[in-house]
Amino acid sequence: MRRTTSLYFFVLLSLCLFYFGSLYLVSRKSEHSACYTVQTNDKSMAQEEVVINPPETEASNDAPVPIYAAVAPELPKDNSNTVATEPVEPQPTYIVKNLTTPGDTRANAVIVILVRNNELRPMRRTIREFEDRFNRKYKYPYVFLNDEPFTEIFKASISALTDAPIEFGLVPDTMWSVPEWVNQTLMNEKMSDMQAQGVLYGGSLSYRHMCRFNSGYFYHHPLLAKYDYYWRVEPGVHFYCDLDYDPFVYMQENDKLYSFTITLKEIPQTIPTIWEHTMKFAHKNNLKTNLLRMFGDEKGYNMCHFWSNFEIASLNLWRDEKYQAYFDYLDSTGNFFYERWGDAIVHSLAAGMFLNKSQVHFFYDIGYKHDNFAHCIDDGLFGKCMCPEETVNFDYTWGSCMPAWNEFPEKGRQWDFKSNGEQVFEDGRMVKNPEYAVSP
Repeated sequence: MRRTTSLYFFVLLSLCLFYFGSLYLVSRKSEHSACYTVQTNDKSMAQEEVVINPPETEASNDAPVPIYAAVAPELPKDNSNTVATEPVEPQPTYIVKNLTTPGDTRANAVIVILVRNNELRPMRRTIREFEDRFNRKYKYPYVFLNDEPFTEIFKASISALTDAPIEFGLVPDTMWSVPEWVNQTLMNEKMSDMQAQGVLYGGSLSYRHMCRFNSGYFYHHPLLAKYDYYWRVEPGVHFYCDLDYDPFVYMQENDKLYSFTITLKEIPQTIPTIWEHTMKFAHKNNLKTNLLRMFGDEKGYNMCHFWSNFEIASLNLWRDEKYQAYFDYLDSTGNFFYERWGDAIVHSLAAGMFLNKSQVHFFYDIGYKHDNFAHCIDDGLFGKCMCPEETVNFDYTWGSCMPAWNEFPEKGRQWDFKSNGEQVFEDGRMVKNPEYAVSP
């Protein structure tokens, strides 16, 4: 009996020691966790934004309105969104020999996004995907542009999603207005007619401003002046593949100047005269092309174009005087407003006139979706792409121009233009178009 009682008390004492010892260890661990939580919260609460005035520039008659950049106060170097308060010298663009990993030399490139304050939620979803799929490893800088000042809420909400540098810029009125040579009475009549016909964005002046800005002005914005390459991203788009290499450096090392993921046909009612004007420009400038026939022939435009809501391209492609002359000519017609010319068409036809097929790249390995159109990849059970099961790959469905792109020869197809109205093709065939002849 005495032995049983002693054993009982021994067991009870052991259990008590185990129980209270566990409580002590848990309390110690909780103290450390709470400290970590406080540090984390203090860090996030510290991201209060300020407005930084831009560096002074020489005054000019057409100087853009001030650009405002909002940044968080200085934080630890591993988690800061910083904007230089002084002009930054352009960095050299390096060429590498292999696909890059996050530690390798990077390009002098930027992520450029045109967005409004009321698009914050879709913008946050897109940035979250873009960071997870690519930019958290490379930390390329962002430039956000808006035709109205960004709200403090917008800037703080976007800044919380990335460690990459961010600049928030205002689009000046000179880049977002109806030019003086456009008859606004006629413009409003045309817009009303297109809206009555049910043409997508047919009655939207804001959409026309956006298309004109993306066609001929974004690459002149002061915040983009120091960069060589850009990746255009829009609010609400989706990215479906992990990228383990740098597309910018790939473009550089392979002499690529333009790229796309989706190519499709345009709504004919929006661009009734853009092909005619492109032909006039080609004849006037005696252009020699080998990619333009991807988009049409002497019979007319086939409506194909690269969808420009996704673009990775060289900024110098648009800064080139040949492209600027093309845009200036198109702009002089007023048809960005009388019709509804989109920047995707302008960029595509320019690529057709000024580039070879080898300089344009189809990013097969970047899964992407905009609205109801998606480029999806099935790379197997061990791949790095995951399109939602209900998402249809648009590449080879009705309206896609991917088959035409695949069939177009790498060496191109000759199509030369002469100022007397003649067109010359690779088989020696010649077509005369007196209506395109340039007067002596």
